Amino acid sequence: MANITKDMLIGDAIREGNAQAIAEVLMSVGMHCLGCALARGETVGEAAAVHGVDVDELVRRLNEAAES
Repeated sequence: MANITKDMLIGDAIREGNAQAIAEVLMSVGMHCLGCALARGETVGEAAAVHGVDVDELVRRLNEAAES
């Protein structure tokens, strides 16, 4: 079972399961720079705040994607 949290770095979250599905969720909310330096040092929660995304909904979707 995936356990992506809002405090997890984006790069670590991508490695929690189905990386392609996780990346698709992130890109669907405007997070297109998954390979950039910020993705390595920014948490899911920080990125959600910057992109105006509800972090709890994002985390739910990421965990679903990780398990797909």
